[in-house]
Amino acid sequence: MTQAIGLKHTLPKNQALKYFDYIVGLFVAVLIISNIVSTKLVGIGPFVLDGGTFLFPLAYIFGDIFTEVYGYGRARRAIWTGFAALVLLTVTLILVQFLPSAHGWNNQAAYTTILGFVPRIVISSICGYLAGEFVNSYVMAKMKLFTNGKYLWTRTVGSTIAGEGVDTIVFSTIAFYGVISNSELLNLIGTIYVAKVAVEIIFTPITYRIVHFLKQHEGVDVYDTKTDFTPFALDATKVKS
Repeated sequence: MTQAIGLKHTLPKNQALKYFDYIVGLFVAVLIISNIVSTKLVGIGPFVLDGGTFLFPLAYIFGDIFTEVYGYGRARRAIWTGFAALVLLTVTLILVQFLPSAHGWNNQAAYTTILGFVPRIVISSICGYLAGEFVNSYVMAKMKLFTNGKYLWTRTVGSTIAGEGVDTIVFSTIAFYGVISNSELLNLIGTIYVAKVAVEIIFTPITYRIVHFLKQHEGVDVYDTKTDFTPFALDATKVKS
């Protein structure tokens, strides 16, 4: 995809966006659901996966869409929105776990066994998520400049290889080190990583369609030529000083 004529290549603060909020909402839902179902390890033949493997890769596809269409600044805001949602999930689960059970409710042990493990999952996911998503968006934005907007598939796959690699190592190590054996941990990391990258590749044609639709209907195709790539900002239009 080259720089299409008629599309804005920067995103002013007052730019009206039709679909951005909806996509952020779906993105946050994917994060929350993925973290809850990650408490279960799934065995498929010789492979071990956490339950979130089947949904979480979509978060990186959303990340690619944010960066490709709206630019790194908007992607950064979406990433921090997801972070806030995960923190809220963690605090709520911990609070409910330690509140006294109602008389006649005898499922505290079950709650603790399943959802009591979620805070560790979410903490590990937050660490992996922040590192991986920012790596993904940074690589995506830089590759877009390098390719002059062409060869979208190289950016979606390339950024995922980098971002998911960081995410998977950080998440799996914090979440499962000491819970499973080291050999099982390495199996888990390798399997999850390959599965996530495979999902990105499989979904590439769909990503192309979504990106094209959004660019045409939003009227934007942002290139991060002057973007300040610090992760620690919420201003979507922040540029280098």
